[in-house]
Amino acid sequence: MPGMIENVIAALEAKNGENIISLDLKNKGGLADTFVIVTGNSETHMKTLAEAAEEALEREGRRCKIEGEHSVNWRLIDAGDVVVHVFSHKGREFYRLERLWEN
Repeated sequence: MPGMIENVIAALEAKNGENIISLDLKNKGGLADTFVIVTGNSETHMKTLAEAAEEALEREGRRCKIEGEHSVNWRLIDAGDVVVHVFSHKGREFYRLERLWEN
């Protein structure tokens, strides 16, 4: 799976995603093994980042569900054990997933 996560991150970097991180949740009892979190600058940028993540995951043979397609703060690409969160700056600060799952 590390190769898949690296490919998702590369796809997000290619679309100028900001503050991209991955969180390993395997031993935390979460709903997924890995969260990838990225920030976009606008609703259009968030849509572009979500599409890039979805395409990268599908190239890896993963089927994706997209949530929040009309949200201006948070979009979620669920590929089972990998979940990509695409936030606006405001949404990322509000939800603070990094702090929630770091502990």
